[in-house]
Amino acid sequence: MIKKFLYSQKVAPYVFVLPFILVFLVFWVYPLGSSLGMSFQKIQLGQEASWIGLDNYEKLAGDGVFLKAVTNSAIYMVLTLLILIPFPMLFAVLINSKLMWGREFFKSSFFFPALTSVVVAGTIFRLMFGEMEGSLINSILGWFGIDPVKFLKGQVTGFIALLALATWRWTGVNMLYFLSGLKNIPDEYYEAASIDGASSFQKFTKITMPLLKPTTIYVLTISIYAGLAMFIESMMLWNGNNSPKNIGLTIVGYLYRQGIEKNNLGYAAAVGIVLLAITMIINLTQLKLSGMFKKED
Repeated sequence: MIKKFLYSQKVAPYVFVLPFILVFLVFWVYPLGSSLGMSFQKIQLGQEASWIGLDNYEKLAGDGVFLKAVTNSAIYMVLTLLILIPFPMLFAVLINSKLMWGREFFKSSFFFPALTSVVVAGTIFRLMFGEMEGSLINSILGWFGIDPVKFLKGQVTGFIALLALATWRWTGVNMLYFLSGLKNIPDEYYEAASIDGASSFQKFTKITMPLLKPTTIYVLTISIYAGLAMFIESMMLWNGNNSPKNIGLTIVGYLYRQGIEKNNLGYAAAVGIVLLAITMIINLTQLKLSGMFKKED
């Protein structure tokens, strides 16, 4: 009877889907529901939790440090989108070109930074952008007669260091996404365009970019999430979660500060729920505008 049940064509699909459903419920739905409930409570280790309603969210609305963290994360997200979508796409097109030599070497070189631990990468970039005259970046500036800059103590210069780290680390990953998308574009399209006298720029704008739209939307979606959820890079670059005047504080960094450093778990849960809401709103909006929810004819 059991064997017949397991081998049933009606039951088989549910058996295959069951592991995903269990993982989804245990590692996504339950933590989300638990965090949502915690966000309406005052929870501190060693004390009994108490229900406080919307107090945590009302406090967040007037919390200047939280608003600073949201601003930092938003700026970081926008700037990484401006860098980590067009440039990886351009590099992918160049590497995919038939005239490109050493293709595998360049693919490996671009992807190698992603294999490096973010802790190690953050430490190296902190030393590179150090305020001492002997740090790498200040040494280079010294060749041009520029005085040493305290990169990690200024808002603009701090973001330059943070973006340099993000660019070095993630350009190769996004490039590989675009390379996989380029492999799905038939060569016949480019050959037909060449016969019609299209230039390389016209092929790129009329063939490559439109057919890379699904890949671009995917990279855009994960980049929005990665930008808003960035934490470890900032923490390692400033050697902790307390940058000068909070110039490197992110939303996740503020969540960590409240939940781990200050033991205010309920307030931290509210920060996490707000982060999820912001991420979902931005991503769903861009997916809607890009036409991903339209039904195909």
